[in-house]
Amino acid sequence: MEFRGASAYNQPDFFDQYMNRRNRQDSPNNAIEGPIIHELIGDIQDKCILDLGCGDARFGKELLHQGAKHYTGVEGSEQMAEAARSNLIGQNGNVFCETIEAHTFPKEAFDLVTSRFVLHYVSNLRNLFQDVYQTLKENGKFIFSIQHPLTTSAFASKEQGDKRGSWLVDDYFLEGERKEPWIEQTVIKYHRTTEHYFSALRQAGFTVLDLREGTPQREHFSSEEEFLRRQRIPVVLVFSCVKDNG
Repeated sequence: MEFRGASAYNQPDFFDQYMNRRNRQDSPNNAIEGPIIHELIGDIQDKCILDLGCGDARFGKELLHQGAKHYTGVEGSEQMAEAARSNLIGQNGNVFCETIEAHTFPKEAFDLVTSRFVLHYVSNLRNLFQDVYQTLKENGKFIFSIQHPLTTSAFASKEQGDKRGSWLVDDYFLEGERKEPWIEQTVIKYHRTTEHYFSALRQAGFTVLDLREGTPQREHFSSEEEFLRRQRIPVVLVFSCVKDNG
């Protein structure tokens, strides 16, 4: 069965398997992407934050504990949104259960907009970047991660299994839908080149401050084998941008 956006997470078996994977210490989320995101965000004291595709909002809870003023999550899966609201009980945060594309972005409301491993599910990226630009305050930051375009170009190498030792890069400049076999289902993603992301951000008005490809750091891995495997190909691409009205 094929799933678009966050709909796969409404399947109980898929949800449970994803959460088990997500919580592994050596998962790309925890060992590679997470440290970069926290480094780029920096000081969040008294910041109002919007998180697109917030998942279970554990990230939002962390940010609030670190001094953020308010956290808003947008999540398209009802099951994930329920988990997010549970994690935010007693916190200064709220969650909208709707797709990112359907969300109404208030004007100049946030100091920071984040999104983690989500935007490769969004079909109209240029419209979304414009919405994010409008919802940020002056000098507000937009920091997001995506699955690296080298790994979304082709999924034939996944026939080896999820823990593969080689990756096929094909049709890189042919952008559009990709069907990825994942956790015994098929999910629809959108492949775009790195150049596409950069150009779309610039066209929306952003200044790109930093770009990271997730160079693995040994201290974040419990397994030497997994650390060495992750040195072979980038699996994450992270952008840090600012709304510069000047």
